[in-house]
Amino acid sequence: MTSEPVSLEISRRYTPRSEFLDGVKAELPILIGVFPFGLFYGALALNAGLPAAAAQAMSSIVFAGSFQFVAAGLFGDSAPGLVIILTAGIINLRHMLYSASLAPYVSHLRPAWKWLLAYLLTDEAYAVAVTHYTQHNQAPDRTKHWYFFGAGLSLWICWQIGTALGIFLGASLPASWSLDFTIALTFIALVVPVIRDRPTLAAALSAGLAALAFSALPLKVGLIAAALTGIAVGMILEGWKK
Repeated sequence: MTSEPVSLEISRRYTPRSEFLDGVKAELPILIGVFPFGLFYGALALNAGLPAAAAQAMSSIVFAGSFQFVAAGLFGDSAPGLVIILTAGIINLRHMLYSASLAPYVSHLRPAWKWLLAYLLTDEAYAVAVTHYTQHNQAPDRTKHWYFFGAGLSLWICWQIGTALGIFLGASLPASWSLDFTIALTFIALVVPVIRDRPTLAAALSAGLAALAFSALPLKVGLIAAALTGIAVGMILEGWKK
């Protein structure tokens, strides 16, 4: 008898509009670091010899900040196209883990929605979405994905504007700004909120140490090795905890 009023209250509380806006609001603090990240990429791509249209198109089509930085550097070094493509696959392997983690929350959606959310899936959007879904999972399935969409779309818009401004300013950006530090700050901002216990703290620390230890490996393989190290340490400690 009481389940129907409760379901009705939840339905009124979680609408597509409210979920979308909540996703945007959750992403806003991260955008403070993402914007200069995009600005730095735009200037770097232009200085590496990429045409302005190609640099902007990479942000619009590829939409993967870490790979875009590496790709711009490889292009500037006249690396073969096959090397750039293989590097993209290696660096973005982590998205398979992201997809598997989010699958239970979006498996009911139509293919068009899945394709759209897969396109908007980034480190920043994933961190916000998975944290929300694991801590506030009361929203009905028919509106839950709008949170993810709001977070991902706001990040996409910020990235396009940052890239365009970086391309426009180009070499006029003072070297003393050292905008590359925003990359580390952005990812620190993503990691800190999800550290809730000793296993997650150990996973983060071990992944960071492994990234330093494996930094000399070619084609950024060290990033994958660091990710797998963090996952392994976290799973082992979680098992001991239980």
